Amino acid sequence: MFKKVLIANRGEIALRIIRACKELGIRTVAIHSEHDATTLYVKKADEACLVGPGPLAGYLNIYRIIDLAKQKGADAIHPGYGFLAENADFAKACEDAGISFIGPNSEAIRAMGDKVQARTRMKKIGVPLVPGTDIIPSLEGALKAAKEISYPVMLKASAGGGGRGLRICRNDDDLKRMFPLAQSEAKKAFGDDSTFIEKYIEEPHHIEIQVVADKYGNTIHLGERDCSIQRRHQKLIEIAPSLLLDEKTKQQMGEAAVKAAKAVDYDNVGTVEFLVDKYKNFYFLEMNTRIQVEHTVTEEVTGIDLVQTMIKSASGEELDIKQEDVKTSGYAIECRINAEDPMNNFLPVTGRVTGYYSPGGPGVRIDGNVYRGYTIPPYYDSLLAKLTVKGRTWEEAVQRMHRCLSEYVIRGVKTTIPFYKKVMEDEKFIKGDFTTSYIDKRLEQLSYEYEKDPTDLVLAISAAIAAHSRL
Repeated sequence: MFKKVLIANRGEIALRIIRACKELGIRTVAIHSEHDATTLYVKKADEACLVGPGPLAGYLNIYRIIDLAKQKGADAIHPGYGFLAENADFAKACEDAGISFIGPNSEAIRAMGDKVQARTRMKKIGVPLVPGTDIIPSLEGALKAAKEISYPVMLKASAGGGGRGLRICRNDDDLKRMFPLAQSEAKKAFGDDSTFIEKYIEEPHHIEIQVVADKYGNTIHLGERDCSIQRRHQKLIEIAPSLLLDEKTKQQMGEAAVKAAKAVDYDNVGTVEFLVDKYKNFYFLEMNTRIQVEHTVTEEVTGIDLVQTMIKSASGEELDIKQEDVKTSGYAIECRINAEDPMNNFLPVTGRVTGYYSPGGPGVRIDGNVYRGYTIPPYYDSLLAKLTVKGRTWEEAVQRMHRCLSEYVIRGVKTTIPFYKKVMEDEKFIKGDFTTSYIDKRLEQLSYEYEKDPTDLVLAISAAIAAHSRL
């Protein structure tokens, strides 16, 4: 087992990794920008060091991070999610430096990181695919391909994910307008403007399968998550297990995910994502070769610590569980508590958190890096915390989440909390009647009025008294 792990990330996932390491008796090193120097994860790590310069560049500086790991005597690096987590060059640089990369081998990352290459591999092994193309170098080629596939289609970045470089086109005019935009966004996000086209499946469910593998060829899956509730193709609420799938489809998707992982000699924790249409046909979307934000719901229904599993697998331990041993219990829901204004197109917001109170009780879990006095910087993802609840039944899980959201207080900035409360009250959500278009179609029904911050009222009264006393 490792003696010291450097965490090449920040925020809530860095804190999550620190906690997993502490339970395994592993010392931790946090890296941070100047803006993150006083945040919670930095305080909880055994050691911390400035990665700089600037708010972003340091977290993306492969050789600076590896040099810091050497200086601190870390024998492993955990990349978390985002930043360098799916960067094959980073994994290879760790391998070359004699430092264990807590994730899959670099060749597996490379194989699944290129979406076109991944599609080719999946086609060869018989995993169902959405009709699509190889890389399209020109607008003329894109127009020809779209005509063959038939509209609507999606333009997608070959090198990326997370909704970046993705555009839906319903006709030639859309495609002509969106093609350069998709290329430009892909270039900015991933350094590669390569794009390809897939058939756009109307109102699918976004279902992902959690896979776990070791270095000895043992590969299993831990069931599915429904991640259909999204805005701008980025997830907001995740659920395990799915309310849509029957046992036969679950089994088929699990087997397809394991087959996909084995095809690239995968040897750690990862996620295979699928689109499922209204007829329960499923199609390979992509593989994320890292821990997912929404790993919490799988942990809650299976009882398996995925971050510890990553560390153990990377250290050379064999999986201690077989496929037949995987059992799920109850339902889990995760809400991403983001610093965003849902009533203004989920626009990210910044500011200082003037008050903070998190919910508790049985079946309640908070993963976060936010606290009273925390200043939200403009440089990073808007995620503040993840609220996860578990219930014995779906109805209990929904009721518990609604209760927790009603208790959750974050003052000083707008968050997604009141929006999620409306979702938990919505009959369509309660009935499981939702797809990836849920928010777009239900936004009017999910609207709400802003709650007044009691602190603002106290300040206003104080100012009025002070002004009156001067008269």
